[in-house]
Amino acid sequence: MSAATVERLRQLVQDALEPVVLEVHDDSAAHAGHAGARDGKGHYRLRIVSARFTGLRALARHRLVNQSVAELLESEIHALAIEALAPEEVS
Repeated sequence: MSAATVERLRQLVQDALEPVVLEVHDDSAAHAGHAGARDGKGHYRLRIVSARFTGLRALARHRLVNQSVAELLESEIHALAIEALAPEEVS
């Protein structure tokens, strides 16, 4: 997939959630030939540590992430794995 998509994904999350840790992994190559990958959309994995997640359950955290990257979910992302943590949950 495209490095531009990874950078756009990174920027959208950074702007919306102000993470202290943000890891973006493009796992698209591992899914080559997969039915969802044939349309050109990619598979990505995020690890985000943000104070915005403090006090929120996993579903609410994932909703925040999905809202922040909504434009890419429509056009560039087939699958998005999310690990969303509050700073106090990281050792």
